[in-house]
Amino acid sequence: MNPLLNPYQPPDTSSQKIILVQPPIEEFYLTRKRTIPYGLASICASLEARGYPTRIMDGLATDKSKPLALPDEFSHLASFYGREDMSLFSLFHQFKHFGYSYEHIGTQVRNEQPFLVGISSLFTAYCEQAVTTARVIKKFYPQAYIVMGGHHPTHFPQESLACKEIDFVLRGEGEVSLPLLCDALKNGTDLKNVPGIAFREKNKIVIRPPAWIDDLSKIALPALSRVNQSYYQRNNKAAITMVSSRGCPMPCSYCSVSASSAHARFRQREVTHVLQEIQEQADRLDIGFIDFEDENLALDKKWILDLMSGLDAIFKDKPVELRAMNGLYPPSLDQEILGAMKTAGFKTLNLSLGSFSKEQLVRFKRPDVRSAHERALGFARDLDLTCVSYVIAAAPGQTADVSLDDLLFLAQRRTLAGLSIFYPAPGSLDYALCREQGLLPEHFSVMRSTALPLENAGTTRLEAVTLLRLARILNFIKSSIDRHGCLPVPQSCTEDTHLDPQDREGTSLKLVQWFLDDGIIRGIDKQKNVYAHKTDHDLCQKFIRKIKEIPLMGVSKGPFIFSALPH
Repeated sequence: MNPLLNPYQPPDTSSQKIILVQPPIEEFYLTRKRTIPYGLASICASLEARGYPTRIMDGLATDKSKPLALPDEFSHLASFYGREDMSLFSLFHQFKHFGYSYEHIGTQVRNEQPFLVGISSLFTAYCEQAVTTARVIKKFYPQAYIVMGGHHPTHFPQESLACKEIDFVLRGEGEVSLPLLCDALKNGTDLKNVPGIAFREKNKIVIRPPAWIDDLSKIALPALSRVNQSYYQRNNKAAITMVSSRGCPMPCSYCSVSASSAHARFRQREVTHVLQEIQEQADRLDIGFIDFEDENLALDKKWILDLMSGLDAIFKDKPVELRAMNGLYPPSLDQEILGAMKTAGFKTLNLSLGSFSKEQLVRFKRPDVRSAHERALGFARDLDLTCVSYVIAAAPGQTADVSLDDLLFLAQRRTLAGLSIFYPAPGSLDYALCREQGLLPEHFSVMRSTALPLENAGTTRLEAVTLLRLARILNFIKSSIDRHGCLPVPQSCTEDTHLDPQDREGTSLKLVQWFLDDGIIRGIDKQKNVYAHKTDHDLCQKFIRKIKEIPLMGVSKGPFIFSALPH
């Protein structure tokens, strides 16, 4: 076997046991239903099929969280997020460690005594937590090999191996390569034959190209019984994730798995394979929610219709809510498809747009989906489906005025506004563009939407956080239209007004009424102190002036016009 520059004692290869770890993360918030370790479950199934007993150690499957001070590289966020806000349109204020402690994970590994530990490092912004997990595990149990895989080490194998506690990196998809690595370690065969591997050998680092799977329908179904599914319940029923395809055929510049990125080509599983997986889970779980994490679920009409028909048959007597939270491509949706989706269990459509600006769509290399979006909203209205429409703000060359126009466009449609702040995703065209233009943040951890990663690339950070707040206020106005059948009436701010932060809806309504009068976005803390958020005043005033000139829609009601309000 090739000698490894490993400062620790050689691992015990007499053991067959493998542990796959989802590390904790540090962030302002966590969306539980989107952290199910589906990828680890898929790799777990491949390892078990090869004879390796495998456990998934999910560092996020707990309600434990610990407040943290903002990292130094996040100091620019202190003035934006630094204070608690009880309003219904608040952003963030407390940075936290979500999940188990590193020491708990290290102790669990030591108790299990595996011969190999695989650590998932999916997002570059959280790579430090993955590295810390590796260091602590090696400290607690130096006898184990440590392998890191996922999107981040795929693109940064050398940087990942700079951590001496990481023995191997596997680039690309690990269902085939990790069992082959285990075999090579057990048998003492040449590690260079393992697809996608990167490792230290003497005074150099060996890096193989990423490994991609040609036919997803030929790999073992994910071992989802190894996931702590009781933690991922929703309304006392099981909530599961499904991935029926990988990659994306669209060329969008901001996406790390698009046809223009460094990711593998688009591959879609056979419908029967997907339905088999869902049926297996339905046989042992009371499923109430399924999120399809595909980049494009409905591109093939026959495929999506067959899938919806199969789901309808599985859950005929037990209704289940379906969602595609990564977004649906509007041109792929017609009345027949949406009707089938409604019958199968879809209640909400997440529509992926990018922007309504023709020039910005060209920059994004995004097909013009504006007319298709209008059709989809019309079909959704007829079928009584709600919608969320997603746009991106603060991308390279994108101005705040373009994003404001996107919000105003959505204000006039039967949909919620989903505004995401751009971040440079490694492997994407826009990541390369940011690198060429010197726009990349100095630290990997800043490459996330919540960190407002780009400054003066077209939109300032102050403008970006203002756009986020305006999108939340717009959605509050839309929900007010749906609940009350009317618009909030602008009112002058009076200092002696009694506001109760426990009455979040009433207090939020009053804060919005004041905002509509003077353009100041306010928050309120638990001690009933009202304060002004730091925002771009001109952008707020422009938003107010323009929404008072256009018809506003809720998700299900409207239009309403501010000029029609009694004075």
